[in-house]
Amino acid sequence: MGGFNLKTEKMDIQKKLPRKTSMFYQMQDIALDITWSKIAKRYFPDKSVSWFYNKLSGIDGNGGYGEFTEEEREQLSNALFDFSERVRNAAHSIAVPVEFEAQYT
Repeated sequence: MGGFNLKTEKMDIQKKLPRKTSMFYQMQDIALDITWSKIAKRYFPDKSVSWFYNKLSGIDGNGGYGEFTEEEREQLSNALFDFSERVRNAAHSIAVPVEFEAQYT
């Protein structure tokens, strides 16, 4: 008859639990287009690049679960806003030609 099936019960419980997603997953649209080590060095200068990658991946460096603190999440958000503004400025500068005088005449 039906009986208890540990595998089925475990899968049912896992489906009901809230699922944490890594920062990489949340930013999958841009994750491969950004050099994250440069972001880490510029905006998190007091942390190592490996620390930053671990946080993005949702691990604590010891194989356990670890995520950004609220303050770090805000810092990353601000970093991405700053980076996006720098990209926007670069795009604008190539869209609008700038006239300059040749210095080598």
